[in-house]
Parts: sequence; structure tokens; C-alpha cells
Amino acid sequence: MALTAGIVGLPNVGKSTLFNAITKAGAEAANYPFATIDPNVGMVEVPDYRLQKLTELVDPKKTVPTTFEFTDIAGIVRGASKGEGLGNKFLSHIRQVDAICHVVRCFDDDNITHVEGRVDPLSDIETINLELVLADLESIDKRYARVAKVAKTKDKEAVAELAVLDKIKPVLEAGKSARSIEFTEEEMPLVKSLFLLTTKPVLYVANVSEDEIADASNNPYVKKVKEFAAEENAEVIVICARAEEEIAELDEEDKVEFLEDLGIEESGLDQLIRAAYHLLGLATYFTAGVQEVRAWTFKQGMKAPQCAGVIHSDFERGFIRAETVSYEDLLQYGSMHAAKEAGKVRLEGKEYVVQDGDIMLFRFNV
Repeated sequence: MALTAGIVGLPNVGKSTLFNAITKAGAEAANYPFATIDPNVGMVEVPDYRLQKLTELVDPKKTVPTTFEFTDIAGIVRGASKGEGLGNKFLSHIRQVDAICHVVRCFDDDNITHVEGRVDPLSDIETINLELVLADLESIDKRYARVAKVAKTKDKEAVAELAVLDKIKPVLEAGKSARSIEFTEEEMPLVKSLFLLTTKPVLYVANVSEDEIADASNNPYVKKVKEFAAEENAEVIVICARAEEEIAELDEEDKVEFLEDLGIEESGLDQLIRAAYHLLGLATYFTAGVQEVRAWTFKQGMKAPQCAGVIHSDFERGFIRAETVSYEDLLQYGSMHAAKEAGKVRLEGKEYVVQDGDIMLFRFNV
């Protein structure tokens, strides 16, 4: 699944430090080496405890995790929608990502200058959100005049699109994002065709200091970000980008000890990867055999043939059925043979909607 999350933020909020941690984590991965797709895209493994458990059960020759892409997007300043700073570069890069990880500075440090001269996470969020809204509004205005002209001829497609534009335009003019609007199932294809920046799902990443990571809930900046995110049904994760960069350099044993010293159980980077993965409606199924135990990414709602196609197009084209068992059932019975004897291995056909955690063996003929 070639989906990617873009990391955005104002200058000096920890965005680049976090991306450095992501690339280092990818480089240190034992089973999937970091791959640089272009200078600002990094690929990392999706942490999944189930993969390790399956490996212990099956004892394969190799284990392959699924992966996820992050794109480091150029810093943004006020006026980016009008080309200020690296505005045009920022906007072109953000159009290419599927979700936004918005890094927000939630720490005080006199040695790190804030571009606005003060630490104010809500102002930071507003700056970026407003630039995206203004860029979308410009895009809508350009399209509006042309579509309105065609709609006068009673063209059905133009009339339908004009109705969607009429729904979006006043919301953007009020400074709100298009994702705050509820669209009907019929409207969604038209909305997608507009390629608006503010329809992309957002995850807020509150960047705190090492001293506060263990008890970040008491950080007043974090509280403000969480209150804001709750209003738009967005998720917030708390990380310390500087610590994540250090953690990414460590081996597994030292990593555990470092996290204990910080007073946390899991690295923020692992949380970020999983949260971004799920933000896009992605899930994981597994294939498990003596040659290989492997995790595969699929979009929630995909049916068995489409998921087979994630492995190879021939699998989808010649799909017959899928032998399927849930992760929980396989773990409970300890082996595929025992799960079969207990009646937990199912034969699923073309209409089966694959579930997160399914272990699948595809039968096909081409």
C-alpha cells in the first residue's frame, strides 16, 4: 500500500529531529533496512507484537514486517499560501501525502528560537491550518467560476459539483477545514476529485522536553493541544523528539533501559508509526509458513481477492478461496493443525471482508 504521512510544522518545533529519528530507526531495523525513496522520504517498520508471537509459533526461516512511509515536508511560515518562505514547496509536497502528522512545540527552551517569538501551540496550529485553508480557498475559487458556468446549461455533473463547492466554500471562508464538513456517500467522489489539503486526516504530535515526557499530561501546552484536537475529533500523541533521536541509535536491550529511565513503556516513535498507520484506515493481515512469516498492509474494508492482490496481481486475478484463521484463535490453539481440528480455520470466498489480524493462505489458479 503506497500511502505516506507527511510530517509538518513550523520551524524549530522538532519536526526535522523527529524525522531524523524515523530515518535512524529505519536504518537500524534488522529485517527491513531503511530505504531512502528520495531525499525526504523514509520507510519504517510498523511495530506489531503479533508478528513476534507468530514467529515464535511457526519458527520460520525469516520474518518480514510491513512498512510505512513518512515524508519530511519543508517548514512553513505565515504567508506560505502566497509563496512566503518555502510555501510553494510546502504546499506541493503536502498535496502528495495521504495524512498529516502536525508536530507542535510544547516545550520551553531559551536556546531554541521560536519563529513567532513565543511558544504558543494553538497559534502554531492556527498558522498552518490557515495556510492550508487559504490554499484550498484559492483552488475552490478558481474551479467555482468554471463549474458555475457549465452548471447553467443543466449539465448534471456540473450541477452536482457546484452543490459540493457551495457546501465547502463558506466553511473555508470561515477559516475552518473541509474535513469538518459531513459529506454524503454520493458527494465523496466529487470531494476527492478536488484534492483539497484540508480534507486530509490529521494527527497532532505534541513535542515535549525529556523532563516532561513521563508526566506529559500535566504539561499546560499539551492540555491545550488535546482540547483543540478533541473539537475536531483528531488524535494527539506525545513524544520527545530529542529523546527519540537518541533511542533510535540504541540496540533493543539499551532501548528498554533508556525508556525505563524516561519513565515510559513505549517509544513515541512506535506510537507515531501505529497512529499514522491507523489514521489512514490501514490494517494488517499475515501469512505464516515455515519459509516466511510476513505482515501485509491492507485498507480496511478490502475483500479477500483485493488483499491477495497486495501480494501479487496473479493472486487476485486467479483467486479461488482463502484459508483464514484469526490471530487470537491461532494463538489460543498453538498451531494451524490444532486450529483446524477445533474448526477455527475457515474457507472464505470472494465476498469476505478481511479483518485486522487474519492469518491467510490464498488458493488461486491462473
